[in-house]
Amino acid sequence: MDSPKLHTIVLSDLHLADAELGQPGRSLWKRYKRPKYFIDSSFGRMLDYVQRETQGDLAELVLNGDIFDFDSVTRLPLHTRFHVSWLEKKRGLFPEEEKSRFKIETILHDHPVWVDSLRKFIQNGNRIVFIIGNHDIEMHWPVVQKEIVKALHLNEEEELRVRFCEWFYISNNDTAIEHGNQYDDYCVAANPIHPLIKKGKSVQVRLPFGNITSRYMINGMGLFNPHVEGSFLMALPDYFRFFYKYALKVQPWLPLSWLWSSTVSFWMTMTDAILPSMRDPLFIEQRVEEIARKANATPTMVRMMNELRTHPAIFNPIKVARELWLDRFLLLMLIVFVSFELYATINMIRPLSWIWFLLFFILSVPLLFFYSRNIKSEIIASTEEALKQAPLVIRITGTQRVIFGHTHREMHTYVDQTEVINTGTWSPAFKDPECRESYGSKCFAWIKPTESTREAKLLVWKDPGVEPIPVRK
Repeated sequence: MDSPKLHTIVLSDLHLADAELGQPGRSLWKRYKRPKYFIDSSFGRMLDYVQRETQGDLAELVLNGDIFDFDSVTRLPLHTRFHVSWLEKKRGLFPEEEKSRFKIETILHDHPVWVDSLRKFIQNGNRIVFIIGNHDIEMHWPVVQKEIVKALHLNEEEELRVRFCEWFYISNNDTAIEHGNQYDDYCVAANPIHPLIKKGKSVQVRLPFGNITSRYMINGMGLFNPHVEGSFLMALPDYFRFFYKYALKVQPWLPLSWLWSSTVSFWMTMTDAILPSMRDPLFIEQRVEEIARKANATPTMVRMMNELRTHPAIFNPIKVARELWLDRFLLLMLIVFVSFELYATINMIRPLSWIWFLLFFILSVPLLFFYSRNIKSEIIASTEEALKQAPLVIRITGTQRVIFGHTHREMHTYVDQTEVINTGTWSPAFKDPECRESYGSKCFAWIKPTESTREAKLLVWKDPGVEPIPVRK
């Protein structure tokens, strides 16, 4: 089906999740998940625009990862045949097969306009490619993929125009497309070829560290927007201001929620890290060949692309603890302990007022601030690693350009003469809990055919048209 006349539309990071209808007295709680902020209608108008512009030429829509946000789904089934633990009731279902099926059913049910837009696009003769990212890593379950196709209500011939790729896809031999989380050590799938682990009696998809914190921390701290790093990665003084302005009224026990959530996130990360990937040695080559076929690649390409991935943060306890701020909490506890021991020791020799303990503590606190000031989060720097790998991706795949997502920062540039595009995000990304200050633009890449080749542009969707983003040389 590859042809110079093929139009390829690429976008990523929609982060579709269940709808949050609000809670009495907590109007700001997960406000970004309200239906009023859904992008479904705008997405549908964009597809209509594309189809008018292509004038009947074949088009493929590549949904490049994090289209669904399984980690943000906290709704529970009313009646179920599977067990729901106390932790799942608080933070969402585990990434097991039937539970993932329930989550995708919930997402699709809450986004009927989006589903209908995809259906019409396919029925008009076009095709769709889903690439698995980190937040929709549960799409690895075949039953989840079947539920997506089932919701589209297609005939057998139309179903053949829907494809699911593990982590990358080669379009028309000229464009390599992947989500980009494989170069982010906080969000990398440790083994995208064999993503499953056996945890106790259940089989689960192994979650990256970023997913785990989204589930067990962000889901319990609904004033923070998970789609904008700046909304939850702050300096210590900024956290105090945020607490005074927002959390004091809505979630006054936020520090305790954070401590509990951080501890659970650390525990879940470490227990997942020690478990081996499930694989059948008799079907390893068959698995690689299947991934290659869906990605329009060769088995050799699959193995080389897999080797490009970074080392997962889940195997580094110190790094994980630092990102969760548990190192600063432990330092605070150490300061309290040393201050008390100093006070108690002196008090045995000469009786002192308890105020001296408080004084010792206050004099030691600057050490905590000095340490915190010199610890910078590596999450944002980590997301830029994909740019460095782009030339290697070109060499491995034999393509002309690379398109990423994941960072939520749109970009069209060149790296060592390699054309690189990042399509940003369509997610409900807001910098503030009131959802007044939006972040990013609704961008997509359009690879258009010319007389003998294809050219790519990064566009911003401005209802009802587009606006090009200039290439940054």
